[in-house]
Amino acid sequence: MKNYKITVQYSGTNYSGWQIQQNAKSVQGLLSKAINTVLRDNISLVGAGRTDAGVHAIGQCANFRTEKNIVAREFVYSVNSILPKDIAIHNLTEVGIDFHSRFDAKRRIYYYLISKRKSPFYFDYSLYRLQRININQVNKISKFFFGTYNFTSFAKTADQSENKVCTIYDARWRETDLLYYFRIEADRYLHSMVRTIVGTILNFHDCEIQPEKIHDILQLEDRTAAAESVAAKGLFLYKIIY
Repeated sequence: MKNYKITVQYSGTNYSGWQIQQNAKSVQGLLSKAINTVLRDNISLVGAGRTDAGVHAIGQCANFRTEKNIVAREFVYSVNSILPKDIAIHNLTEVGIDFHSRFDAKRRIYYYLISKRKSPFYFDYSLYRLQRININQVNKISKFFFGTYNFTSFAKTADQSENKVCTIYDARWRETDLLYYFRIEADRYLHSMVRTIVGTILNFHDCEIQPEKIHDILQLEDRTAAAESVAAKGLFLYKIIY
């Protein structure tokens, strides 16, 4: 038995998310079907993270086991020829038999993009916002998320995770002529957590709320204490660190 790790990119616009769901089109489902067709096997594809509906990925990772000997270049070409244009495998490597793309991941990095002007090229991949953002201010607010906390207040109410504790190592904003970028790095995330954090930071910025109040929201462990989440289309899973 061999274990293979793949890196995948996808536009999440037309999908219910990464995970296979009944009566819904998922990235994991289409990838599994394409790989099974190429290998003539019935593999179980395990992803590093479950991106929500509409969320994109630049560096999603997944692994599967098979008895087949795979030539990476031929495999990538064959699977990509079957996949739709908004999903692509970028590489394949053989890993240790015990490697697990989800449980072995140490950190996950996401980006959220906000566009400063209306553009047909950014519409599906960023949140359009007319109001200016003070980068110094949102960075001050973001620092109050650093550390290990129970993030119940920032998770979707339907999140079934028993463990709501996550560690955020970094969260910061940058600005270019056309875009605002929010980068966050953590060991794990809850359902809709990043989008709710972004929405809350923007709410604190716009309403001039003292950044220290972030800790009050965390301690309440109540989703209604945080602001509304921002649109999924601006969120990208950028990289998995092992």
